[in-house]
Amino acid sequence: MKWTQLPLGPLQTNAYVLENDKKEAIIIDPGSEGPALVNWLQEQALHPLAILLTHAHFDHIGAVDDVRSKFNCPVYIHSKEQDWLTDGDKNGSSRFLGTDAITAQPAEHIIKKEGALIVGSFHFTVFETPGHSPGSVSYYIEEHSIVFSGDALFAQSIGRTDLPGGHHDQLLESIHEKLMTLPEETIVACGHGSPTTIANEMDHNPFLSGF
Repeated sequence: MKWTQLPLGPLQTNAYVLENDKKEAIIIDPGSEGPALVNWLQEQALHPLAILLTHAHFDHIGAVDDVRSKFNCPVYIHSKEQDWLTDGDKNGSSRFLGTDAITAQPAEHIIKKEGALIVGSFHFTVFETPGHSPGSVSYYIEEHSIVFSGDALFAQSIGRTDLPGGHHDQLLESIHEKLMTLPEETIVACGHGSPTTIANEMDHNPFLSGF
């Protein structure tokens, strides 16, 4: 499997494109710049099978409908945020963008619990990692030692918890119980900024001291 990090939009939210040798792809968090992202996928001759969302804040969903309509691929979101896609107040875009609220059509697949998620040849383990938002999830691929953490964990930082539905202690618990228990060599593909590893965050993340 090959994966590509694509920072998109004014907040430089990381979209991730995973591809196999058949040029099938999974898109994680297509946050903005929909036409440019669609063009890039076409230039790479990729065939998206699904869009996986770590959560539904507006900077992670802005290109969902562009990609979905072009490639006819379904969207996956946790049940606690399924209605955020259609509601600018809940996804934060009304608060930050005013009348330019960002929305998307409802998701085709609702994640209701942790566990295995298989899409084509792509095998994920879904972890519920709330705290940054109530329905935040992380997608772990054990075979390739990588977890897509959304805005739960960053390089030497953690997600903000001052937005509606955020909870600082819950986020720390999610990180400690779900992410820090992964093998130390696991790559953490974050929602913003550069990738890191579990080992690096164990050693250097000031927010995790004491864990």
